[in-house]
Amino acid sequence: MGMLVWIGAIVSLLGVIGLAWCIIYVMRLRRLELEDAAMRARMQKAVLVNFAALAVSTLGLMMVVIGIALG
Repeated sequence: MGMLVWIGAIVSLLGVIGLAWCIIYVMRLRRLELEDAAMRARMQKAVLVNFAALAVSTLGLMMVVIGIALG
């Protein structure tokens, strides 16, 4: 079960990296000062990646908790 904890930690870290990417991406978008329609189109990509990163991070944390509970 110790291996499950480490794998879960790595998966969770990947999710956090995805969240950091979203933050950097949106900060760069705000500096471009695009029109509203163009900004919305690009923000949709960030929202999609954000939800995916949150899901991956949650899955990793669930793996860690299960590994600790069963270990």
